[in-house]
Amino acid sequence: MADGDKKKSEERVRIFDTTLRDGEQSPGASMQKEEKLQIARQLEKMGVDILEAGFPVASPDDFAAVCAISEEIRHASVCALSRCRSEDIEAAARSLEKARSPRIHTFLATSALHMEKKLKLSPEEVLETIDRSVRHAVRLVGEVEFSAEDATRSDRDFLARAVGVAIAAGARTINIPDTVGYALPTEFRELLHFLRTTVPGADGVIFSAHCHNDLGLAVANSLAAVEGGARQIECTINGIGERAGNAAMEEVVMALRVRKSFYRLETGIRTEEFVRASRLVSTITGMLVQPNKAIVGANAFAHESGIHQDGLLKDKRTYEIMLPEQVGLSEGSLVLGKHSGRHAFRARIETLGYRLSEEDLSAAFLRFKKLADQKKEIYDEDIETLLSEGSGTPEADRFRLERLAVSGGTLVPPTATIVLSVDGEERQMAGLGTGPVDAIYRTLSNLTGSAARLLSFTIKGITGGSDALGEVTVRLEEEGRVAAGHGADTDILVAAARAYLEALNRLERKKERDRRAGLSSRVSL
Repeated sequence: MADGDKKKSEERVRIFDTTLRDGEQSPGASMQKEEKLQIARQLEKMGVDILEAGFPVASPDDFAAVCAISEEIRHASVCALSRCRSEDIEAAARSLEKARSPRIHTFLATSALHMEKKLKLSPEEVLETIDRSVRHAVRLVGEVEFSAEDATRSDRDFLARAVGVAIAAGARTINIPDTVGYALPTEFRELLHFLRTTVPGADGVIFSAHCHNDLGLAVANSLAAVEGGARQIECTINGIGERAGNAAMEEVVMALRVRKSFYRLETGIRTEEFVRASRLVSTITGMLVQPNKAIVGANAFAHESGIHQDGLLKDKRTYEIMLPEQVGLSEGSLVLGKHSGRHAFRARIETLGYRLSEEDLSAAFLRFKKLADQKKEIYDEDIETLLSEGSGTPEADRFRLERLAVSGGTLVPPTATIVLSVDGEERQMAGLGTGPVDAIYRTLSNLTGSAARLLSFTIKGITGGSDALGEVTVRLEEEGRVAAGHGADTDILVAAARAYLEALNRLERKKERDRRAGLSSRVSL
């Protein structure tokens, strides 16, 4: 590497997104292939350097999703995860055959606890396995990354030996994961510095950090790793992931951007896409973002204090360290209504960054006109919700809502009358409940024969006014499977019914996948 190229590489931090792999391992966040593709397109638009598309050997659906993403994504490197096993590595390579820039990410634990209790391997056997597996992967693809699982609880000298073996075998990226969120920033920074300065060949590879948030330190540890010399950060949109989640991409990137005078580093991320990416992931996974979430939360740029408001009116810099526009927040309303035409609608959704086929555009425009008949003002958030509502695969749904009527109040018990299409056949039933939503859900449960348990029910108004589009998100559990559903409508009871049915349909698809392929293996780095 020429001196000029090396200097340029050192000034840039690569962003490795694992929303579609580690993020999907959040309970209830499993995604279908089309949903993964939707997020992958957004991630590529944002400018991520490496997109970890999945764990191909885990299931046929995961394999198919990685294949589809590999074929479509042209700018980011597409990565597939594998254990240090021949069958995993070969499945990963097959799934990446059409990728422009393929990468295999293989891993093995290096902590004494994992080696003894989980792997049942001696330290020397672990080193031999790393060497054999990395060499195997290098023969199949041009770029190989090795991760030392549970690195932060590993013996430091043994970890250095393992990293040295991986480098000698051909790995060009070395990931140091804080698998259980155990590390503190100071010690994590020192660990990266130790490895970079003592392991033979370390100056010829990129060091990466993959931090979990069990102690709320994932972002702090990721930034500390950068100070220690890491030039790749592995993260997810909204920080979703196993247990307490991963480092949130939007927080890591904006910290590097806002404090550039300190870090003197940059990323290739188009930060103005953060809010839309956050909403997309939240909608697809059903995992809502808390209002006080940094960067993309509803309150991230909200100011209620009179002192703060006074300061902002005089100079925004008094209480805002970044502009809302930098992360994609728009304060303007979408000035479209029931008299707006297809051309204006197309222009607006293209401004919002969506690309739709003529068929999808026609379907979205019909939903827009229906909403425009119900609302006085339509906002960007309304349009994005309409587009996400139409992004599913209704032909694959067992259950579809045809008609819904609800009665209730103080004089009569809440009653729901529902006409439902089940496998294409209409069924009708009425049922009582303690409230209108309870009546709907009890009736739907009886109509579908579902034994699913409602874990959570969340409702919010997307925009202001009494005619606001209402959004409902539910999470259901059945036999250990968890699925989320999302519904939006100006009638909140209709939104509640749609959310429940979407979750039920996702549970049905999970059960079918499990019947075909067995339960998927899940891993955490």
